[in-house]
Amino acid sequence: MRLDPTSLRLFVSVVEEGTIAAAAELEHLAASAVSKRLSELEETLNTQLLTRSNKGIEPTAAGIALLNLARGVLHHLDEIYSQMREYSSGIRGHIRVFANISAITQLLPEKLKSFLAVYPLVQIHLEEKISTVITKAVAENAADIGIFTMGHHGQNLEIFPYHNDELVLITPRHHILAQKQSACLAETLDFDYVGLHTGSAINHQLIKAATELERSLKLRIQVTSYDALCLMVDAGLGIGIIPSNSAQPYLKSLAIKAIPLNEPWAKRELAICVRSYDALSVAARILVDHLRKPP
Repeated sequence: MRLDPTSLRLFVSVVEEGTIAAAAELEHLAASAVSKRLSELEETLNTQLLTRSNKGIEPTAAGIALLNLARGVLHHLDEIYSQMREYSSGIRGHIRVFANISAITQLLPEKLKSFLAVYPLVQIHLEEKISTVITKAVAENAADIGIFTMGHHGQNLEIFPYHNDELVLITPRHHILAQKQSACLAETLDFDYVGLHTGSAINHQLIKAATELERSLKLRIQVTSYDALCLMVDAGLGIGIIPSNSAQPYLKSLAIKAIPLNEPWAKRELAICVRSYDALSVAARILVDHLRKPP
């Protein structure tokens, strides 16, 4: 016989209750079954654990040592059961989320804050990636949930609509284009651009649209964030294009202006992707549902 949790629990109960009969009643077992378990436990450990008398049962020195050890083991087993139950119910979990810069700067801070207020034991590992990397990572199980800009991703994924945004032109406040109520891309291609990092959805779209006009994009400098882009535009190093909502925090603090773009591709759709919604952990499914709720 190997040590098992039931035998340890019965042993602890007998010591705490003082008699086999009391422990058997507490555990809803026959006294003979409890007595047999205790005898088998002593045989397995080759040690006398209890002394029996008319007054009841007392643990031996070995029994006292086992009592302390058993209580610790049973506590850890209860903790395992409790935590696993929390995982199965979604209260506890670990979720890997890859998202593009647009989702991270515009949407996720408040959404994740409200989610974690309800599920504080869920750990969310969030990484910023470009959209093509996001869809590939989700397809290859490197991420549980991806938030990306809709396009030709070429992966077999489940896609859920998430959020619409609109790209705007960012110029220095006294730039010649700043006087316009709106602009099309062709009007901007004579000027230097501050672009985002290579592979970003916005850069890809700009280069594609310029190529279709048989023009080229004059990328003077490339940065990795919207705040860096706005700062470079403010310094007069070029113009740039970012989502309208991401531009708002910088319009008052910097000498820049946001101008609507008269281009069909300026209106974009962000989406959530997963390999299989049904195959997600409970916590990940709850997060997807939370993200999809209207603000």
